[in-house]
Amino acid sequence: MIKKILVLAIAIQFAGCAELQKVANQVSQSSGGSVLSQDQIGNGLKEALNKGISNQVSKLTSTDGFFKNELVKILLPEELQKVDKGLRKIGLSSLADEGIKVLNRAAEDAVKTSTPIFVNAVKEITFTDAKNILLGSENAATSYLQGKTNTALYSKFNPVIKNSFDKVGADKVWSNLITKYNSIPFVSKVNPDLTDYVTNQALKGVFTMIAVEEKGIREKVGLRTSSLLQKVFALQD
Repeated sequence: MIKKILVLAIAIQFAGCAELQKVANQVSQSSGGSVLSQDQIGNGLKEALNKGISNQVSKLTSTDGFFKNELVKILLPEELQKVDKGLRKIGLSSLADEGIKVLNRAAEDAVKTSTPIFVNAVKEITFTDAKNILLGSENAATSYLQGKTNTALYSKFNPVIKNSFDKVGADKVWSNLITKYNSIPFVSKVNPDLTDYVTNQALKGVFTMIAVEEKGIREKVGLRTSSLLQKVFALQD
């Protein structure tokens, strides 16, 4: 019923039809609900997205933000899993752990550049975007942000990750790892470029955490921490 009210409200906003307004008011009164304006719906969605960015993405920028978060921790790419296993078999687990930590540190550095890009994307949300997000899937807002920001974020993340690898000596760590692995008899030699891999994993981690916040707001009334969030997301309950 609430979704019907929203649809009618949308029609009213665009058509300005007195009859539709009357019907919408009647349905609203009978259901105990209220018809929200375009601005209220749009602002509610923006608030939810900003909340996700503030509450979740910011966590990823801290030390161990990726490394100690099992949802987003960056592991070795598939072709290097054998490197990790091979090193552990010969008693070099600590070296393997250091290699994984370096990947996650680079991602933590990169995510620090993301906030301005997200802020601009949130500002650009239209009423149509807001309507589609509100009545969409449990990760519709996250998908919207991903579509709007993925290319720009990749361009920002990639050089930061490369520089981070240089800063923390990742090039030396991985050179050491791979050299030792390649010295193991009868193994296939590897020589991967990890910058693109870690960039994409960092992006995946960012949107994973935004989706966590969005799902929470959609499903748990207690996470709707303002009256506007409560009113807007009540429309999709």
